[in-house]
Amino acid sequence: MNTPPSAPGAQRTAGSSVGIGALVPLTRPGWVEAGRHLLAGLELAVREVNDAGGVGGRPLELVVRDTAADPQRAAAAVDELAGLGVAALAGEYHSVVARAAATRADALGLPFLCSSAVLDALTEQPTEWVARLAPAQSRGWQIYADFLLGAGHRRIAVAAEPSVYWASGTRILRDHLAPRGGTVIELDMRALAPTAVCDALVDQRATALVLLVGHPEPAVSIVKSVRRDQRLADLLTGAPAGQPEFAEWARLLGDDGAAIPFLRYLPERIGPLGARVETALRERLAEAPSFVAFEGYDTVTVLAEVLRSHGAGRARTAASWPRVAVEGTRGPIRFSRTPGISVWQCAWTPIQVVDRDPADPDRFRILHAG
Repeated sequence: MNTPPSAPGAQRTAGSSVGIGALVPLTRPGWVEAGRHLLAGLELAVREVNDAGGVGGRPLELVVRDTAADPQRAAAAVDELAGLGVAALAGEYHSVVARAAATRADALGLPFLCSSAVLDALTEQPTEWVARLAPAQSRGWQIYADFLLGAGHRRIAVAAEPSVYWASGTRILRDHLAPRGGTVIELDMRALAPTAVCDALVDQRATALVLLVGHPEPAVSIVKSVRRDQRLADLLTGAPAGQPEFAEWARLLGDDGAAIPFLRYLPERIGPLGARVETALRERLAEAPSFVAFEGYDTVTVLAEVLRSHGAGRARTAASWPRVAVEGTRGPIRFSRTPGISVWQCAWTPIQVVDRDPADPDRFRILHAG
């Protein structure tokens, strides 16, 4: 079932309003909490754009579709939104879903500004139609690998489920760690129960475990098993994909969810714009906003500026990616071509490795920055 649009009449994107199609995971098996934060950022920015007069005197309308982490559903939503006449697409959190959406948007000639997905190859071939705010997986996960090495870890196990995204992450870690003396040990979570992971970690003499699995399960069960095994008292458990960022992680795991490093895309110090938006997002979400909420806000900020400067024509929007120069909530936003990346890539995105403080799980500690 399609998610209702966020504003009355958003189905009718032709005429007085400018439609922005929003792809968001709002139901399981999608990462619902991430989707909720992403949508909050998108909606807040649309409201602020419209309060300031819209785009050329026309209001923005967000036409929301729930992808539910389903690539086929996302591709069908792109077709539907293109038919409704939206000026551009925004959003998506899951990399595999974003890849399906980007491929379809490229085929249809529909501009797509991807908010959160990091998979390097969002499209098989280079495209002019797609740009991305989040850093590419290769950049972020190499920084994570540097953190592991700096913390003294050389035998690193990855508990992985089958997925293009997880397989890509495993490859990035191995390629970056191997020349520097690190070893990556793969644990196939199709064959291992969470309790069996502990025996494998002991047998392999791993000093770190990286979770490349879904949330909440099996990630939560693996963490609980590892935390309760005295043989693994000194093991570092990490989650580069960001599972501990969200409040649900702390609710489900309590103290067990602390001291699990993950990647976060925020600067060490947030500026005045970011601080103002953070306050508004906190009120909207009734909790601290994640970096994903900021990504949603920045996505609409960029699209609104592009539409103001170049009009609502799809081809003009796509042609404008290399000319974007916008101040976002986390710093300046510009797009460029990056070797190995098929889409227009945001050239400046802060990357941190952080964890939840064991003394105060609601507080985040910055462990490493890149």
